[in-house]
Amino acid sequence: MKNVMKFLILIMCQFCIQASYSETNANSKELLTIFEAKKIITMDSSTPYAKAVAVSDGRIVSVGTLESLKPWMKNRQVTVDTTFKDKILMPGFIEPHVHPSLPAILTQFPFLAPDEWSLPTGEFPAAKSNKEYLELLKGQVETHYQNPNHDAKIPFISWGYHSLWHGEVYRDKLDELFPDQAVMLWHRSFHELIANSAALKLLNLNEEDIKGVHSIDWQKGHFWELGARHLVTKMGFIFAPQRYGEGMKNFVAMLHAGGVTSAMDMGTGIFGNAPSEVAMIQRIMDNKKVPTRMVLTPIITDFLARNVSPVEALKEVTRWNLQNSEKVFFGNHFKLMIDGAIFSGLAQFAYPGYIDGHDGEWLTSPEQLYDYAKVFWNAGYQIHAHTNGDKSAAVLIDLIAKLQDQKPRVDHRTTLEHFAYTNTDQIRKLKDLGVDISANPYYQYILSDLYADKWLGEDRARNMVPLGSAAKSGITIALHSDSPMAPLSPLTLAWAAVNRVTIGGNQNAESEKLSVDQAMRAITIDAAWVMNKEQEIGSIRAGKIADFVVLEENPYMVNPKRLKDIKIWGTVFEGEKFPIH
Repeated sequence: MKNVMKFLILIMCQFCIQASYSETNANSKELLTIFEAKKIITMDSSTPYAKAVAVSDGRIVSVGTLESLKPWMKNRQVTVDTTFKDKILMPGFIEPHVHPSLPAILTQFPFLAPDEWSLPTGEFPAAKSNKEYLELLKGQVETHYQNPNHDAKIPFISWGYHSLWHGEVYRDKLDELFPDQAVMLWHRSFHELIANSAALKLLNLNEEDIKGVHSIDWQKGHFWELGARHLVTKMGFIFAPQRYGEGMKNFVAMLHAGGVTSAMDMGTGIFGNAPSEVAMIQRIMDNKKVPTRMVLTPIITDFLARNVSPVEALKEVTRWNLQNSEKVFFGNHFKLMIDGAIFSGLAQFAYPGYIDGHDGEWLTSPEQLYDYAKVFWNAGYQIHAHTNGDKSAAVLIDLIAKLQDQKPRVDHRTTLEHFAYTNTDQIRKLKDLGVDISANPYYQYILSDLYADKWLGEDRARNMVPLGSAAKSGITIALHSDSPMAPLSPLTLAWAAVNRVTIGGNQNAESEKLSVDQAMRAITIDAAWVMNKEQEIGSIRAGKIADFVVLEENPYMVNPKRLKDIKIWGTVFEGEKFPIH
């Protein structure tokens, strides 16, 4: 009897163990979410279109149809999500050239530019003439100083001024209009600032402080390029944690509204304090509610301003890599600065130069450029070069040819950033050297009309941002906003590249248009290539991160003139839905 009881107890224990194991096994089944869509445009030539995509643990498991995904459903806990059954899925858009601190700073203030702006902080109409600009500026200043909560220690600042549209509005004019109010204008290029006497007094900046400094006109209250740093150093309020934090939230909202799931900061340390800047960016972005990741790129001007040698700069950047977090991290990228801002007319153009005879600006000497480039090239970093005019493109071509001769590198992916104007002969050389292009197609939209008349002439101005020639050569092209140099909207960038119509309604060189497919690649898989992240993002393919943008219309089917008007439902970031509210 005792043996029978022992046998029964043993059987019951085994049953309990098996039941427990079965329950545990059932609970540990892999979770699989299948998103169905009206159409999935994968940007992968092996499976260009699909109707369903399976996602597990933030990654893509398989792409196809509900029927073709059935083998993956066995022995898994499956959820079929039909939220997107009448929508278009594409890879999450990629922004390969932004500066988080620019929107974080500038959205603290109102905009007043030649183009209109729709921002998380409001709607800002365009001013295309001196009269319109001054009228709107006076209204902005009045509104600011009538607000009882305005901070008397902070000057009023408006972003977007440009002399070719708005005439000369410098210190004397601002003093005339606002003799007792501290007023500053942040140029449309971001590379220039103008302050009236009251603002200079409020910031405690004296002429003696800047004597002998290049790129400052004290009488005009005008500070540009490297000279602008002397004014910015007096403007600590723009980095105050609460103000900057709210600005960063605006930036994140702009990314999400544009359908961007991955972006690249092309100038960490642009204001000379990279560790602090990184910490502030991470504080806002390392949040479960933020559906975007950010790659950071150290910039040469940060180290030059601090007199850090190239070798020490590399050591410093290596230490920065230890600060990587889940959504904000450094890669092997380094940025050079060659010539000045295209918006400021400070890009370097070869003969015949500018119509009015003024010169562009060099931001880095040839010796400094080579010394830093060599150290980071030899260390295996991907070089990005701020290069606007054809004269600066020639410098970049010579630099990369020299580096390749000294230490050949395959797949180095050096990237020419901005691409405002480069001639066809140079494009052939860039291709031969293995240089990619990250271009801002908005330049030709907003600048070509006035630059044709005032600065560059019809031929060069109408051929600004020659993407068609670059595409024909086989160069990999990405499109960027450099926000707020262009709206932080990849669809707007694609629209500008495909249509090449100016703000004045004129047609620029049609031979330099991109096709819709080329433009869509330039904000997805080709942008991922330029970021050196094509194995992770940029297309909808098994194994990649499950980042999608959800569109209300198919960009390949709408009239190309309506590309920028396609509504974005929201995004899927690492398999989680993030609608735009």
